[in-house]
Parts: sequence; structure tokens; C-alpha cells
Amino acid sequence: MRQPSSHSDLVYATALQNSAAASSPIAASWRRCLNLHQLAPEEGRRPVLADEAVFRYARERLDHLVTACADEVDRLYQTVGRSGCCIVLSDRDGIVLDRRGAAGDDADFRELGLWQQNVWTEASVGTNGIGTALADERAVIIHRDQHFLSANIGLSCATAPIRDHMGRVAAALDISTCRTDVTDMTLSILSQAVRDVAARVEATLFRNAFPGARIIMVPTAHAATAALIAVDFDDLILGATKAARTALKLDDQRIAQGLPAADALLESRGDASSDLDDAERAALRRALSRTNGNVSQAAQVLGISRATLHRKMKRYSLQ
Repeated sequence: MRQPSSHSDLVYATALQNSAAASSPIAASWRRCLNLHQLAPEEGRRPVLADEAVFRYARERLDHLVTACADEVDRLYQTVGRSGCCIVLSDRDGIVLDRRGAAGDDADFRELGLWQQNVWTEASVGTNGIGTALADERAVIIHRDQHFLSANIGLSCATAPIRDHMGRVAAALDISTCRTDVTDMTLSILSQAVRDVAARVEATLFRNAFPGARIIMVPTAHAATAALIAVDFDDLILGATKAARTALKLDDQRIAQGLPAADALLESRGDASSDLDDAERAALRRALSRTNGNVSQAAQVLGISRATLHRKMKRYSLQ
């Protein structure tokens, strides 16, 4: 572990140089801390304490999210809590709303400020798991001397942002440890665990936001979280997660205009079939499904002859 003075020298040198190392996300965060937030790595700085009224409002505003997280966070803590880790949930402003930690480790984490009501933004305490995940809107690992402040280089963090039902970053979920023997591999495992929990919480928030809708999973190649859309009885999209918005090129305006889910999915596949073809194919499949594949009964339901139904089935390659 570097001494605080050499850590400060490293921060200044890396943030000012032009090299591959200086273009990394950590170096970019260090530059923000130096230039934007006017922080110094050597200063003995503690997290800002949010005003009691501000904390109370933040907690009430995200009470639904804290509730949605509770079971998942409890399970995660049961897995990692005995290994010297604490779990922290903050809002989008970095205010710690909830945490889990073992009583034997509480003194260390309280001394560092990983406690309710403290603010863990980059502006408050420099590069750190929560603040940098919120600033970059992505999952991060901040391992010991990757922190900006020399006072925090004994800490290792794995953090993932949590997005609301509109795809906006609403919170951050963090696992932190003060253990000196934590390895890069261990942090990678913790990072995957916290990202998995964040993804499940996002899916829960999305389903809770559209209780009467059908939830459809959009096929994607590389999405880290579930790509979900909520669809009403008329097949119009009511909402979409961040991954689904990216996959289907959706925004709030397109959703508000009443975009059919079938159109969005076809566009994403480059399918040029017409609305009438899609509607007719869907009607045939529903009729065949409801009659358990009995063509005669399906033709009767549709009000067409059996021969006509056979021709249409052949046209749309329906079995």
C-alpha cells in the first residue's frame, strides 16, 4: 500500500499527464476531482453530512426503491457480510439511505463515513465507488489507492447504479470492504454480485411501475441488464428500461406518441412486413392456438372456409 504522500503525488502526476493510463476512467475521475470539484488528494476530508430535512425527504422520495431493494440486499449481506463487507444504498445524489454491516466492523465504516445521511459524491469525497458510479452512470470497482483522497485508500468498493422505470439513474448499490487482503478477483466477484442485484431491483421497479401491463423481454446481444418493455392491451408501449430503449431506439417522445410494440420489435430486426400482414398473422395464430390446432374449428371461428385458412397458413408459413 502506498503512503499517503506518494498517493497524492501519483494522483497529481497521473491527472496531468497525457498517456494511456491518464485516459482511464479512474484518471478521468481524478481530473474531475482536481479541476471541477477543486479537491486535493492529501486533505483530510470527510463526507458531507446531509441536512436532516434533506435526508428525510430523500428517504421518503425513494421509499419504494428502498423497499424493493430490502430482500435482495438482505440476501446479499448474508453472502458477504461476514467477510468484512458492508452494503450501502444511496440515492442519485449520493446520500446514503440504507446500509447493512456487521457490528464488529461498524466502527471502521462509521469512521470512514459509510453511514446513513453522509454524501458520497465525487464532489464530497473525490473518486469513490458510489460517486464515480453515479457520475459515469455505470458499474465501477474502486480498489484502495484508486480512490482520490489519501484518507480513503484503505477502502475497496464495487458499485452499480440502479435505474428507475424510465431508464434514469435513481440510486447506487455498493459493497465496500476495509480488508487489506482483498484481491482483484474477489472484487470482480463482488462486482458481479452487486450488478446482479441491481438488475433484479431494476426489473422489480419496472414491473411495479406498470402493474396492469404485459412485460415483454426484448432480445439483445450485450445488455448487462434486462431489456424490458411494458405493453398495454392495444399493444402500445407504455414504458421501457434503459437496455430496451437502447435496443429499440426508444425515447420518452416515441413512447408518449403511442408506438406499437410490434412495430418497434420489427424495426429492430429490419423486418419490412406490413401492419396488415402482422395483424392477419397474429389473428390466425390466436385462432389456431385457441382451437388447439384444429383447422376446421379455427376457420369457423374466423368466419372463413377451411381452404382459405389453409392458403393463409401456407402464405405465413404457419403449422
